[in-house]
Amino acid sequence: MPQTEGARLFRETWIAGVHQHFPGEPKPGYVTPWADTPQWERDAAGSVYEQVRQFVKLSGGHTSRLSREQKGRFVAMCWTAQVYKQFEAPKPGYVADWPELPTWQQETDSDIFEAIEKAVD
Repeated sequence: MPQTEGARLFRETWIAGVHQHFPGEPKPGYVTPWADTPQWERDAAGSVYEQVRQFVKLSGGHTSRLSREQKGRFVAMCWTAQVYKQFEAPKPGYVADWPELPTWQQETDSDIFEAIEKAVD
């Protein structure tokens, strides 16, 4: 899957996860459709997709043995690196470590890993 399609998979899985796991009504920015997503977020989504794809490939497919938490932590760490790449001084919430992330975000990050894992040939 090309990186652009992978970025869209990332974003669509994020939106689905927010709708499934977020308590109450999510902020509009959390569920912005792909066409309206800022370019930096598209680029970051593509980069994280590619990092997860390569991780799955290089593990010989054995990422299936990782826990959901381990999968989500990997996505969260890759995303944090992309935020630091885009912003000199990001808001602390944008770069929070795994234990500080809300449960809905942890679950959504785990969903993203599993969606990418499934898409890898």
